[in-house]
Amino acid sequence: MNNSEWNLSDPYVYQTLMSVVNQPISVQTTRGQVRGKLTDVTPDHIVVEMGGNSFYIRTQQIIWVVPNPK
Repeated sequence: MNNSEWNLSDPYVYQTLMSVVNQPISVQTTRGQVRGKLTDVTPDHIVVEMGGNSFYIRTQQIIWVVPNPK
């Protein structure tokens, strides 16, 4: 496999997360919960903005995600 190829571990989660970019979400990880605006989704991590800080969360560390109402 060359370095430019991505291997999605869960394409359905990726696709669902792509549909809620720029919306508020709650993410439960193996280290705790993060609530904020989902600003980016890549095959291996997401970016959640909370309190002016960006949190980079590996998709393998996500237990569940819930979109929050505005």
